[in-house]
Amino acid sequence: MTLNPGTPESTFRPDLLQGKHALITGGGSGINLGIAQSFAAHGCAVTILGRNLEKAQKAARGIVEAGGKALGVSADVRDFAALEAAVALATAEFGDFDIVLAGAAGNFPAPVDGISPNGFKTVVDIDLLGTYNTIKAASPRLKAPGGNVLSISAYGIPVPMQAHVVAAKAGVDMLTRTLAIEWGLRGIRVNAIIPGPIDGTEGMARLAPDEESRSQVAGSVPLGRMGIPQDIANAALFLVSDAASYLTGVILPVDGGQNMLGGAPQYQTFQAMGFGQKKG
Repeated sequence: MTLNPGTPESTFRPDLLQGKHALITGGGSGINLGIAQSFAAHGCAVTILGRNLEKAQKAARGIVEAGGKALGVSADVRDFAALEAAVALATAEFGDFDIVLAGAAGNFPAPVDGISPNGFKTVVDIDLLGTYNTIKAASPRLKAPGGNVLSISAYGIPVPMQAHVVAAKAGVDMLTRTLAIEWGLRGIRVNAIIPGPIDGTEGMARLAPDEESRSQVAGSVPLGRMGIPQDIANAALFLVSDAASYLTGVILPVDGGQNMLGGAPQYQTFQAMGFGQKKG
């Protein structure tokens, strides 16, 4: 990675986030790492938080070696006390937060019949409770006015094989909108992004593990392709920038238009796999 936002690949000015500090949970890989790298490339100090300290520190080290400012810290987003400790480390290093991005998530494809109560609870705890815990733990050190909260949501529609995820992320969406109302007078904006199918991520590797399934996924997108992490990073850069100063409570799909088709493509796959048939 090279921190070089001045090239034609970057739509945004190089100093867009100069002097700011962002906390990014789940930032050790995939979409959230792409966001962390883009934030750093535009002048932001980033604290990358993940359950695996070595992975978070490796991600931060890559940003530092490329000329950015980054710190890797460890916490399980389900553990509020651990998050508070991580917040203390982050703010001791880079000061109060301008941006809090809740991106940690859990997922696995399974029909409701195949999800154990513990499996359902685990995803809800990571995706929904983890988002709440992240925002709550960071909020005393989030700048007001001027602070931004950004969450990574999913789908926004019913999707077979994803009941646990859509249930949890619907909660994230409502938390986003409620906080946007409650914190608006503080000058804090609260938004969320719904990524579409993003290539090169662990989640997509699980949901589309072979070329046939990858082709089916790409074919379900009106723009005809899967996204890349930079597509989500570009949306995140916009939402936390002054260009979006009058936007709050927005749940923004960045999915090549896939949401407009509803859950039909996923349902066709669900049927083809033989799920949903009458038992007995």
